[in-house]
Amino acid sequence: METDNRTIVQSAWHAFATHDAEQIVQLFTEDAEWLAPAGNATAVALGVPSHMVGRDAIARFLAHDFPRLFVSGVELDFHGFHADGDRVVVEETMRATLANGHAYTNDYCFVFTVRDGLICHVREYMDTAAGHRAIFGE
Repeated sequence: METDNRTIVQSAWHAFATHDAEQIVQLFTEDAEWLAPAGNATAVALGVPSHMVGRDAIARFLAHDFPRLFVSGVELDFHGFHADGDRVVVEETMRATLANGHAYTNDYCFVFTVRDGLICHVREYMDTAAGHRAIFGE
């Protein structure tokens, strides 16, 4: 089961990169939740919630909102996919060019929970101070 869940989450990252809402929505349970730190700079800059509920909301963010802020050069450097039962932990560094022209680099850790082959919960951790500086300046 661990390998299958790891593969599901690895495949999800490929789908996220397409920004295709129809493809992304199929990865999540209907009641899926994605929880990022409250007040994180991405949510503030885009005027979106840091706690998304429902696969349609998650797909809308990944397909339409995310590319409004991270406009080009999005690169992910994965440091690990660690699976244990229904949980998969992803460590990564993301680099991109922001809509304001600034360079963005931040480290992330995601904890995915998989149920019946679909993602049902994501808990996102990041360096919120670094994100705020990149998006809003000092």
